[in-house]
Amino acid sequence: MTLAHPIARAWLSTGGTGARNYDEFADESEITRIIEANPASALAIEMPHRAPASLGRPFDATLPDAAARLAETKAAGRYRPYEQIAGVYRIGGSSYGVWTMVDTNQISTSAAEPGLVIRNEDVFPEKVRERVALASAIGHLLSPVLLLQTGQGAALHAALRDAAEAAGPPSVRDMDEAGRVHEVWALPPGPTQDRILALAGGGELVVADGNHRSLAAQTAGLARFLAVVTTPASVTIEPYHRLVTELPVPADQLPQRLAAAGAVVQPLADVTVPAGRGTIIGYAAGAAWSAQLPVDPSASEVENLDHALVERVLLGEVLGLEPGDKRITYVGGDNPPRWLAEQVDTGRAELAVLIAPVSVADFIAVNLARHKLPRKSTWFMPKARAGLVVAELGSENGGR
Repeated sequence: MTLAHPIARAWLSTGGTGARNYDEFADESEITRIIEANPASALAIEMPHRAPASLGRPFDATLPDAAARLAETKAAGRYRPYEQIAGVYRIGGSSYGVWTMVDTNQISTSAAEPGLVIRNEDVFPEKVRERVALASAIGHLLSPVLLLQTGQGAALHAALRDAAEAAGPPSVRDMDEAGRVHEVWALPPGPTQDRILALAGGGELVVADGNHRSLAAQTAGLARFLAVVTTPASVTIEPYHRLVTELPVPADQLPQRLAAAGAVVQPLADVTVPAGRGTIIGYAAGAAWSAQLPVDPSASEVENLDHALVERVLLGEVLGLEPGDKRITYVGGDNPPRWLAEQVDTGRAELAVLIAPVSVADFIAVNLARHKLPRKSTWFMPKARAGLVVAELGSENGGR
């Protein structure tokens, strides 16, 4: 049995539509600038309320605009239709994955819930609601869920590498903001497709990126969701930091308040990413400091991970903020420490919190135990790019 299936009706980009996923931005004004520079970007469809002409309008009110933009990009030849394909995917010449449709009823969020697709992080309900509304309005999925193949990763990696090398010129070629080349080969029905989908969908798959998108598929009643199944050899985990735009306490009092909460706080000369688990680094009011946050001996391993301690001790106990508070921005590891410090220095934020990346060992252990990580704990790289392969929803592909 395999959880991975061909995309019954796929639309592959002919150029200009590729984009970072909608949830990869620390500042949504950047989305507006990207759409303004390139109206064909998938972001114009996925984030219609951030298009220049729609600023200030509610998300739901701009959904007809999203549907119209998708129709326009198709009519303009920005996408080419394919039937019953999988997509061999290569990023940067050495990272591999396969674009496919995966069974939604296999998603599991706890040890008590059966299923082979493990979702491992808490989510923001409003983001899920928006993804459900978008899928309903446009009838397509533009951003994939990134799934990590845990049992057959090496064999899948080799099969995808061989398929790419034998396939000739790619069907899609795109370059991201970091200069990485993204290539997709449309893999038609046949023995190669069967073997790759069997490897991709055999055994347990872990959601590496796209927790909101996978829950949206469940909430919307989709039988299958668009995914890229990748291999452990293809990805790394980068840091996932936090910015707090407005503090409920004076910024220069944070070290003392943390110490009163049981943390060991030391001043630092500069802002850096912590070298490893157990220490966070903060920057506020022009000063940097490290803090060893107090662990709870009675809590689980997950509850004592750095991201959980930041939520419980720093944000909760010291600042009195819930993790979903609008004053908290989650910043992926592709933004360097100096950028976070500049957000504070320029007044765009009052506090930067830098957290060491979750180790691959911790990530695997948490998922095999079917426990949840705190939201926005893992920043996997490289990211699967939105708008390269689009899945049309409908009864023929298990869509709606």
